[in-house]
Amino acid sequence: MDKIIIRGGNRLSGTIPISGAKNAALTLIPCALLTEEPVTLRNLPRLADIDGFQHLMGQFGTSIGIRGKRPEEFGRVVTFEASRLTSTVAPYDLVRKMRASILVLGPMLARAGEATVSLPGGCAIGNRPIDLHLKAMEALGAEIELAQGYVRAHAPDGGLPGGDYDFPVVSVGATENALMAAVLCTGTSRLTNAAREPEIVDLCNLLVAMGAEIEGIGSSNLTINGVKRLNGATYKVMPDRIEAGSYACAAAITGGEVRLEGAEANDMISSLQALRNIGVEVESDKHGVTVAANAPLKAVDLTTAPFPGLATDMQAQLMALLCKAEGTSVLTETIFENRFMHVPELNRMGANIETNGRTAVVRGVEKLTGAEVMATDLRASMSLVIAGLAAEGETQVRRLYHLDRGYERLEEKLQLVGADIERVGDD
Repeated sequence: MDKIIIRGGNRLSGTIPISGAKNAALTLIPCALLTEEPVTLRNLPRLADIDGFQHLMGQFGTSIGIRGKRPEEFGRVVTFEASRLTSTVAPYDLVRKMRASILVLGPMLARAGEATVSLPGGCAIGNRPIDLHLKAMEALGAEIELAQGYVRAHAPDGGLPGGDYDFPVVSVGATENALMAAVLCTGTSRLTNAAREPEIVDLCNLLVAMGAEIEGIGSSNLTINGVKRLNGATYKVMPDRIEAGSYACAAAITGGEVRLEGAEANDMISSLQALRNIGVEVESDKHGVTVAANAPLKAVDLTTAPFPGLATDMQAQLMALLCKAEGTSVLTETIFENRFMHVPELNRMGANIETNGRTAVVRGVEKLTGAEVMATDLRASMSLVIAGLAAEGETQVRRLYHLDRGYERLEEKLQLVGADIERVGDD
């Protein structure tokens, strides 16, 4: 298996192009199941998770046409056409590695009246049950059965009638699934306490472009008037706010200055404010965001929360940055209960971090030291790369399949701004 080798100490300077958002793309792709017409997605990132979801779409008889195969290009233009569904089953071997696979449940149920989906896998960052997905489907009129590791869902004759659902806790994935099911219901559906993440706004905008009727986009109260059919559309995937925030942390920990070309500041307000509080200079315009670290980093207290709060997907990267800050920082994780698995690996590099339940105390250190470390999940792996960029000596990061799920050609982008980083085969 491959590993990444980082020789730390280089100050990052230059421009990094920001790719299409993984978390948005994995929600936009299953929208193609809602129509017989082609759905074309531009700016689709080249990622293992995207490839996996494309294989899953093929399971249902979806044809897939790809433009932008040249290796020097970032992103692709991909057309999905599900003119005739040949299956309504998402099998275990295609679903087990990717939690986002559950997002075919809503659109398949809405269009075909039935869906059988394996219980999903993904990062081991804590208990992420799909009960809210299933309860939302039941509120829209579906009958749900769990058997032998599969969800079996059926709509009444004549299709899902629609209904109201008040999410007991904010859930991004369940909101997305409910939205995709509701757009083809025969009646009106209302979702309250819905998630408000920019990726959900992106989903709503694509669905509206396909002919859906959705009110309250961007708010926690969504009203969906079901329509009989949806048309195809061409749509550009939003920029990846987590990728942009990750590279901002990478620039800051090296005392660098990096332009994040294509980043959308309005989608990452909490992350940018956290960086400002740490002492990083942030400027933005309609074409991107520039970050510069021209002063010592300062300790801060941070708490993750649903949007517009600080994204849980930025917690590990900010923790790595705070390892080099002056003073003591406290990070509180409110979304997932097992998202500090990167802490022992950072401590191997000389960090001083203690955890107690969902709280981590980070005492800044003068230097980090390169070491062999192992990624435990997607964002944790990026935190190790960030630490390695500032560490003395050589850092080797293993289990790259985590990184490849969410960062398009990471080492190439970091090389663009002066990092000494390479991917090599493991001996």
